[in-house]
Formats: sequence, structure tokens, C-alpha cells
Amino acid sequence: MKNLDQAGTYKLGDRTVNRLGYGAMQLAGPHVFGPPEDRARAVAILRAAVAGGVNHIDTSDFYGPHVTNQIIREALHPYPDDLVIVTKIGARRGPDASWNPAFSAAALTEAVHDNLRNLGVEALEIVNLRIMLDVHGPAEGSIAEPLKVLADLRRQGLVRQIGLSNVTPRQVAEGRAIVPIACVQNAYNLAHRADDALVDDLAAAGIAYVPFFPLGGFSPLQSTTLSEVAARLGATPMQVALAWLLARSPNILLIPGTSSPEHLRENLAAAGLTLPEDARADLDGIAGAG
Repeated sequence: MKNLDQAGTYKLGDRTVNRLGYGAMQLAGPHVFGPPEDRARAVAILRAAVAGGVNHIDTSDFYGPHVTNQIIREALHPYPDDLVIVTKIGARRGPDASWNPAFSAAALTEAVHDNLRNLGVEALEIVNLRIMLDVHGPAEGSIAEPLKVLADLRRQGLVRQIGLSNVTPRQVAEGRAIVPIACVQNAYNLAHRADDALVDDLAAAGIAYVPFFPLGGFSPLQSTTLSEVAARLGATPMQVALAWLLARSPNILLIPGTSSPEHLRENLAAAGLTLPEDARADLDGIAGAG
């Protein structure tokens, strides 16, 4: 699986990572709540990802909650020097597995300390502030108050770099006026491209864009065109979808998640897939056809 260098690297704040990483959300139990059915397999997948060249892992202490970070610590601590672990705060899980906003200064501070403890580190490399003004996606509204809390935690040395998640372009601009922004993490994939202009604007500014749900998330991508292109290239549809994202813009960093060793190998192999121009043209039309 040591082919990740074929996809290149990009800056993630002041670090440089391989463009194809790993998202740890699926290592928790069903609905990202509780422990996994097979903890040993979750540990093995993390170790296999790093052995395969992954040096960017996305996580959060509200996955589980606490479960995913504790598995990461068990699997990989002490961490390789080149490994960048990105976490996020701004939500709290209810006893019914609900996702609830947690934006107060006390809640954000507690979340940072939870991540520090469960990951077993003295400082968090990158913390994404997850904005939850609307459960359905980004919504306008000032993010200054919670972001200033996170910026203060950065000044205290508990956080090294800050990112934003589930945000609008206006909120990105507001955030950049408050503190340097290492990355933006929004929903984006072959079929859902509302952030096209934002991707390009961030690329011009040298800021990483990290799509969550790059393969569709809880509703996996399904497209006749995608399947036809994959068949022509002798690849799987999911490999083609990842390859399209890698070709879309050099600042895109991928974090596909899986709890399956087979899917991990499939995802990482996408780094070596080159899309011919005719295939890219066909794939570019998917969003407009939906």
C-alpha cells in the first residue's frame, strides 16, 4: 500500500501531509456511538493505515464519545513524528446518540482537555471548530465568540493550529480575520459541489480543504456514469470518486473512513489512479445531472 506518494503532498497548516489520509469516525460503534463490535480490528486498521503511508488522521472526542480517540492512542501511541492528528470540537453527544451544539467557553475548553487526555498528548496539532448553527449543513451567523475561545486555548499552548468545519465562505473570512486557519472541512464530493468556489479560493490562499463524506457518507455515492467510468478504468467506483477529488484541486486532502481492512486497501490504492481527460469530463457532469 506504499503508493500514497503518487497523490502528492500538501500543507496542513505548517505541516506537510500525504493527500490521502484516514478518517476515524467509523471506528466507533453504530451511529458513531459506543464501542466498536471488534476493537482489535479497529486497532489493526489504524496500524495498517499508518503502515500504508497515512500521516493525516481525522478524529474527534465526540466520536463514541471518547471511543475513537482512545483506540487511536492504543493503536499508535507514541505517535510517529510525521503523523498529524486533526480533531474537532463544538458538539456533544446526548445519551440518545444525538449530536448537540456545545459552543460555550466551558464546553469548548472541556472538549480540548478531553481530546488531550484521550489522545495522550500535551498539545493538539490541529483542532477544527465544528459549527452547528443548522443540523442540515452550513448556515450563516457569526463564529467569532467560540473561535476566540479556541484562539485563547491556542495562546495557552494547548492547541497548535485551528481549522473550521461546516462553515460558509463568509464564516471562513470572519475566521481568518481572527486567527490563522489551517484547513476547512466541509461536505463535498463528486455529486455535491456547493463549495466549488470556496475550494478554489482556499487553494489560492494556500489553505487545505478537507472534504468530509468524500464517498457520500451515510448515503454512498451512486451514479451510472461513475460505475461506467470505473469499469472502463478497471477500478472501483469509490476509487474513481476519490481520484476525482485528488484531481479536482491540489489543496484537497482526503480522509475516507472505513472499519474494513479491504476497504482501507481499496481507498489507499486510489492514490495511484490517474483519470484520463475523457473520464474527468464525464465525472464533472455528475453534479449537474443530479
